[in-house]
Amino acid sequence: MQVVCPHCLAINRLAENKPAQSGQCGKCHKPLFLAAPQDVNQQQFERQLLKSDLPLVVDFWAAWCGPCKMMAPVFQQAAAQIEPRARLLKVNTEEQQSLAARFGIRSIPTLVVFSQGQEAARMSGALDLRGLLGWINQHI
Repeated sequence: MQVVCPHCLAINRLAENKPAQSGQCGKCHKPLFLAAPQDVNQQQFERQLLKSDLPLVVDFWAAWCGPCKMMAPVFQQAAAQIEPRARLLKVNTEEQQSLAARFGIRSIPTLVVFSQGQEAARMSGALDLRGLLGWINQHI
């Protein structure tokens, strides 16, 4: 399985018979899994989307959005429970407007699951932890 390092963006191979949580980057030697969502720009997003075998769960959000602020700690908790089965990413739609436009983000927060580089599921609106975990587990 190929996994992109959240620190240096190097592509790493994880052996199927070893626990993924303990994986370290072969280039920068930092952990491959942070148990936290990663804020990404367009380059980081593209690298994760195109080079990682992990499903991606992306939170499209903005700093001025009240529901986004309410959901941020829930997304953080979900990352701690979902990784290493999926990578959770956050895209600030104000800073990454081209990504928001590319994926037709019309309301925020919007959650999108990507699998093998393709959109697999989408949902708009804030969720509590139970609802978010249920939705993610249904689509990864």
